[in-house]
Amino acid sequence: GGLVALPTDTVYGVACLAQHSAAVRSIYSLKGRSARKPLAICLGDVERLYRYCQVTVPDELLRDLLPGPVTLVLRRSEELNKDLNPFTPLVGVRIPNHPFVRELARACSGPLALTSANISCQASTLTVSEFQDLWPQLSLIVDGGPIGDVQSPECRLGSTVVDLSVSGKFTIIRPGCALTPTVEILRQKYGLIPESS
Repeated sequence: GGLVALPTDTVYGVACLAQHSAAVRSIYSLKGRSARKPLAICLGDVERLYRYCQVTVPDELLRDLLPGPVTLVLRRSEELNKDLNPFTPLVGVRIPNHPFVRELARACSGPLALTSANISCQASTLTVSEFQDLWPQLSLIVDGGPIGDVQSPECRLGSTVVDLSVSGKFTIIRPGCALTPTVEILRQKYGLIPESS
């Protein structure tokens, strides 16, 4: 039921067990986050994604983008905790390209809920000292050293968030740090078309 800060392949994150409702509520209170803003789930491997999501894209597409700095938004399955994002039928899935986070996710019985280690609306963090104000409310802080170039604003963009819940289409929800390669894969390799906003 605790909250753990950890490094990912993009920025520092805060994770808890997604199937643990009290822990999910704690993440919202820690971040001062609107209850209407969904949390992503984090898994160790693409295979586990099928348990928590309804997948309508080829497996190869998932493997072209994951693990990596991308969050894929798909329809959620009945397996997922009803208290996690109860206001939407969708869920974002993250498999960071970071050996420690993937090992941790594999060691947990269910998915992790994952969000950036910062107060909502503040800049993402690339070192543990940048979120010192959150330390008292965390059960554990895993210091993986600085992530990327701490001087570069691009490094703080977080993952590219793309909605793949509508068959044959994609919608970019957040450009993030991997926009160009993600769009190229979706359009050129898989022929998906951008959903007009």
